[in-house]
Amino acid sequence: MTVRTRIAPSPTGDPHVGTAYIALFNLAFARQHGGDFILRIEDTDQTRSTPESEQAILDSLRWLGLEWDEGPDVGGPHGPYRQSERKDSYKDFAMKLVEEGKAFLCYRTADELNELREARRAAGKQTALKQSDLGLPADEVDRRMSEGASYVVRMKVPEEGTCVIDDMLRGTIEVDWAQVDCQILLKSDGMPTYHLANVVDDHLMKISHVIRGEEWISSAPKHHLLYQYFGWEMPKLCHMPLLRNPDKSKLSKRKNPTGINYYERMGYLPEALLNYLARMGWSMPDESEKFTRQQMFDNFDIQRVSLGGPIFDQEKLSWLNGLWIREELDSEAFSQKFQQWALNSDYLMPIIPLIQPRVDKFSDVVPLAGFFMSGMLDLDEADFENKALDKDQVRRVLQFSLWQLEAERYWEKDRIFQGLSGLSKAMDFKIRDFLFPLFVAISGSASSVSVIESMLLLGPDMSRARLRHALNQLGAASKKEAKRWDKEFRALQAVLESQS
Repeated sequence: MTVRTRIAPSPTGDPHVGTAYIALFNLAFARQHGGDFILRIEDTDQTRSTPESEQAILDSLRWLGLEWDEGPDVGGPHGPYRQSERKDSYKDFAMKLVEEGKAFLCYRTADELNELREARRAAGKQTALKQSDLGLPADEVDRRMSEGASYVVRMKVPEEGTCVIDDMLRGTIEVDWAQVDCQILLKSDGMPTYHLANVVDDHLMKISHVIRGEEWISSAPKHHLLYQYFGWEMPKLCHMPLLRNPDKSKLSKRKNPTGINYYERMGYLPEALLNYLARMGWSMPDESEKFTRQQMFDNFDIQRVSLGGPIFDQEKLSWLNGLWIREELDSEAFSQKFQQWALNSDYLMPIIPLIQPRVDKFSDVVPLAGFFMSGMLDLDEADFENKALDKDQVRRVLQFSLWQLEAERYWEKDRIFQGLSGLSKAMDFKIRDFLFPLFVAISGSASSVSVIESMLLLGPDMSRARLRHALNQLGAASKKEAKRWDKEFRALQAVLESQS
């Protein structure tokens, strides 16, 4: 059997270090066994998937040195490698299950589903809905069908008993079928859900081992059942431990920068970041902390993965990156790497038009452009003092702007400005006063070059990280404040949407 592993990210946001972490272990396992590593884009979420996000995934994984044997950009014998380009085939698989009595058309509305779950909850039962809950009288089904009501295709799931799953790291996992919903396989728009597309694609692409995060353990019974229904052999499963924040919570952008692009912009070496990700739950036989990708591949054994939640600690990453810089780069290599990072023409040229009108001599450049080549800025409360805004107003502006920018899918100048300008009006602030805290958070100065242009060039990861850093310097919202602010922000968004 040829070992074939895959990574299947969704192009719906900034490339995540968790994606790189799982990709690394899939690649290492494939290389250990002389197999193939496949990159597949799971873009069934058509409302959130973007070509820009897909390209960012490809670029960031390649920057880290994670290469794939088959994928949307390199091709391969089992393409296409974007689910959106395979969508017409998924319906045939779903309807085959309907014809065989292993799935059914469900005409239930969202309100009805909520009522059914509430009824089960009130009765002290699991809220997972079964066919016996979802079924409608035949005449009602006929009526809704004749009226052209929307429907989804759901798989049938046992109402009792236990599903037994074998996991390469965890051994036997048992899940009570009572906890498992009759999963939607085909949405009302004809697009497959992750679960159907994932199983079909893994089978057609001859995936032998599925190495993924432990958050997918709850989905394993559904996938196990689908393989049984189709009569296919299920790949071997391996559920990796999740990356954690220092407080042991699941790694999240609220507490830790999670975008790969952030670490690239911060000036980490890709070899060091990959080295650090390799140490997340795994170790070399000699317990060495610094090692290359090839050294990992040469010594890789999936059984050495520890199930304890690995802690993603930026201080430890910086320490390891420092080792790489000092031990692997001589002066000439250091100079070349620094120029590639900060002074490459692709990054530098867009900055020049912003600063050149303000430059009288070249010694003016660093004070004007230094923040483009910095990480987190040295800020304190005094930097945000302003006659038009008190401290709490500054905090609200920063938090609301951060939420606005986190929801922005297209990092474009006009969209960034329109979003912040609309928010400024909704919050009843003059745009100049509203942007003041953003100038300070992004550039360290209220008299810098355009803050919108600056965020465009710094990119979404770094821009959002600097806003979070500024908020932390001023005092992040308490739980009570955060709840109140979130409610207020949602109300403002509703107003803005009604006006658009």
